[in-house]
Amino acid sequence: MKKSLLPSLLALTISSTLVLPFYAAADQPNAIDLVGKVYSGVHVMHIETDHERLMTADPKSSLDYGNGAGLEVGYRWLPSTEFRFSYSQFNLESRNSAYAASDGSAASVDMLYFPTEKNFYLLTGVNSLDIEQSQISANIGAGYRHYLNERMALYFETKAHYQFSEHYDDLTAQLGFVYFFGDNDKSQAAPAAATAAILDADNDGVEDSRDNCANTPIIDKVDAKGCTVFINDKLSIELLVAFDNNQAIVKPEYHTEIQAMADFLIANPETKITIEGHASTPGIDSYNKNLSQQRADAIVKILVNEYHINESRLTAIGYGESRLINTANTEAAHAQNRRIMATVSVNKRTAIKR
Repeated sequence: MKKSLLPSLLALTISSTLVLPFYAAADQPNAIDLVGKVYSGVHVMHIETDHERLMTADPKSSLDYGNGAGLEVGYRWLPSTEFRFSYSQFNLESRNSAYAASDGSAASVDMLYFPTEKNFYLLTGVNSLDIEQSQISANIGAGYRHYLNERMALYFETKAHYQFSEHYDDLTAQLGFVYFFGDNDKSQAAPAAATAAILDADNDGVEDSRDNCANTPIIDKVDAKGCTVFINDKLSIELLVAFDNNQAIVKPEYHTEIQAMADFLIANPETKITIEGHASTPGIDSYNKNLSQQRADAIVKILVNEYHINESRLTAIGYGESRLINTANTEAAHAQNRRIMATVSVNKRTAIKR
């Protein structure tokens, strides 16, 4: 058999995917528009038969090739998938002119798969190949469809056939024309749009059949699954209150900062904070630790009593002089260390608006 022919035919098919798009018509249909449509067509074909096929017991009576034509009918089941039935008849030639070959035929059922839902496709199926006798073969191949407009297309494809009973390998190439039936009237677009609107209950632009998030706010931007698109922000706030020497009384000038912390906690009800009390180095360690605890408790008391923050969200810890921010033995350093500190952060998801 001429096994070198298959790579050549496949190469021709693949190369056509690079050349023909430059001549594609502007009104080539979208794959989704072809779903549910039936088409029919005609084709011419060439077959290279397995040279082990013999017409008689004489090894010199092997078949060579054949040419013919046929008809086909197909159905677009999915944007990426078609089913097709085709029938071909062809005249066969033998390798030795002393032997006259009889005509042959082929009836096949194939599935065509368009991986990009465009022009190039792969195919597989079964074929009743009648060469001297009718036998079943399996098909595999590839092709390219060039649309002339929304209804008509030319195609070229190659197939390899394997016959199970006698283990014959045959190759075919087809050049054909197909015509799609069905209404392409643009006036159908309005009813279709109305139907789509009915099936979009929350009016987010995504059909209910594909909408994974029902009742999204109409002002929200949504993704392909109908769910609100969010951006993630990290929000944080810091509270720093200073105290006079040997005092745990919150001075009025810090109430604005405490109110800002309370507003943040109210806006983010899942957050909790730890209020750290600190003291300067003069004095006894145990006394300073107790004083720092009183300072932290004073802030908790204001947040609970004045701003109604749930006490379970607040933790007060007095660290005494163990966490100095200025270790110098000066009045300025001591003033810096007499303080409470609290920091809280929250990851905030914010819906993007249309």
